[in-house]
Amino acid sequence: MADHHFATAQPASRARRRQSPAHGPAGPPEEAQGVDLGRLVGHLGYLVRRAQIWIFQDFIRRLAEVDIRPAQYSVLLVIEANDGLSQSALSQTLGIERARLVRLLDSLEARKFVQRRRSRSDRRSQLLSLTAQGRSALARIKALADEHERHLAQKLGSGRRKTLLRLLSVFARG
Repeated sequence: MADHHFATAQPASRARRRQSPAHGPAGPPEEAQGVDLGRLVGHLGYLVRRAQIWIFQDFIRRLAEVDIRPAQYSVLLVIEANDGLSQSALSQTLGIERARLVRLLDSLEARKFVQRRRSRSDRRSQLLSLTAQGRSALARIKALADEHERHLAQKLGSGRRKTLLRLLSVFARG
């Protein structure tokens, strides 16, 4: 399964606002229930964004015990699959602006999950790999992410989840 959709997490200040109970997976606040959305219900962008909010909130809640955000999870998975990947290749692959990726990697490095080393062929380039602690943590993180995916399958139904993955993968390929 492709986890590219996790890489587009918003800055922390916006993420905190999204997590408020008024906008949680339980649905809109009581005063918003019954509000006619008009043509919005026919706009793919609106519905995909609402789905993303629900999915991110569920992911964050299920992975709270390991304090991993969706973008961090994506970064860890891609580094695991591509040991020695450069920061710039990671940035391009996941669509994370370089400055934001540097901050994200700083936080993962501080937790001793990721290590950076200079490329021998290009001293300006940083190569990434997981540490032993990062690999160990990622095993637990993956188990919790699998619980999240099971929850999504339960909400959608297994067949519809597979169909949605197939349809959305068109956008992940660029």
